[in-house]
This record gives sequence, C-alpha cells and structure tokens, in this order.
Amino acid sequence: MATIKHYVDIKAQAEKVYKAVTEQNGLASWWTKETTAKPEVGFVIEFKFGGAHFTSMKVTKLVQNKLVCWDCVDGDKEWVGTKIQFELEENNGTTNLTFTHTGWASETLFFGICSFHWAGYMKSLRDYCETGKGIPNNNGRF
Repeated sequence: MATIKHYVDIKAQAEKVYKAVTEQNGLASWWTKETTAKPEVGFVIEFKFGGAHFTSMKVTKLVQNKLVCWDCVDGDKEWVGTKIQFELEENNGTTNLTFTHTGWASETLFFGICSFHWAGYMKSLRDYCETGKGIPNNNGRF
C-alpha cells in the first residue's frame, strides 16, 4: 500500500486549523468551493471539482483540535477505500499538521499527481489559516 504524507507548520492555533478541516466554510475556503460538510462522525462530506470530478468522504473520527479522519466512499476508483487523516499538534500558537492519505493500491501516475495537488492544497490550507485567504480548487487549477 502507498501513502501520501505532508508535514506543514501553520502559524495559527489548532482550533482554527481544526475548523478549517471540519467545517463546510473552512473546507470550501482551501480545498474546493463546492463542498457540503458537517463536523459529525458518520456524515458523508461531498466535494465537487467541476464537471464529473467528485469525491465523497465519510467522517470516521473527530478529536477536537487534534485529529480528523475520513474514509473515501465514492469518487475516483483509485481513491475509493483510501483514508485521509489530519493530525494536529499545537506548540506555542503554531499548529504542526501531519496530513496522510493512505491505502493507495500502488504508486501510479495518478498517485503522483494527487501527491502534487495535496501539497498545493496544504499550502492553501496554511494560507487560509494564517491570512484568511486560501486558494481552493478552480476547475483543477490552484
């Protein structure tokens, strides 16, 4: 199994980062504008990326200001069955974020493309938490 992993230091409190990865407005501000989300275990978050591209993530675990876990339940065939996790650790007003996207069958070309895009979205998340302005998906472009 292959894993995408990114580490990001965000100059914001963990509470702010947690809201950005759990609440609809937060997710729409750094990942994709077309988002339907609730910070509830069992809720299936819908993300649309223009045209026929979408993904559905089931919220499987929430630990306030510490951990967010999703299972991909629909979307691209290489994503279905994968898991996404945001681990947050606050140190003196900076949140250390460990992002993982696990359970990939193999390191395909699409895996590499997604790793590149996740890096861009992690920058967008950091910018959103630090400045209030992220760069959510715009038809596949940052």
